[in-house]
Amino acid sequence: MTNKTVAIFGVFDGIHEGHLSFIIEAKKEGNHLVAIVARDNIVEELKGKLPLYGEAERVNDLLKVPDIDLVLLGDPQRETYNTLKEIKPDIIYIGYDQQTLYENIDKMIKIGNLPKMKIVHGKPHKPEIFHSSILNNKQ
Repeated sequence: MTNKTVAIFGVFDGIHEGHLSFIIEAKKEGNHLVAIVARDNIVEELKGKLPLYGEAERVNDLLKVPDIDLVLLGDPQRETYNTLKEIKPDIIYIGYDQQTLYENIDKMIKIGNLPKMKIVHGKPHKPEIFHSSILNNKQ
């Protein structure tokens, strides 16, 4: 396998089996996996509430996952993608429930605000059970 960097995005609000499946599948696309964690203010903007766990705790949780090589906090403003511009991944692995993110990144690549990179869609892993919005409501 050639040396490929794969980037994933997420809130990762309590790592669960769905996240781990997503991470394992993303890692198969390359040999260097970078997880970009949504900042608290971005999560609040997108979901109308703060995540259950703060950004520092979410980063620390991901640092314990063996398949992840680097964990970074995302940009403090939506749709700037400065973190992506810095790491220049070969592949962006998008979760099944991240259609808006896919559309935004695809548009940014097409208008030249982001370098060319392949976007791969992940498949859901038991989304009716393993989705943070479901799991976090049980706590």
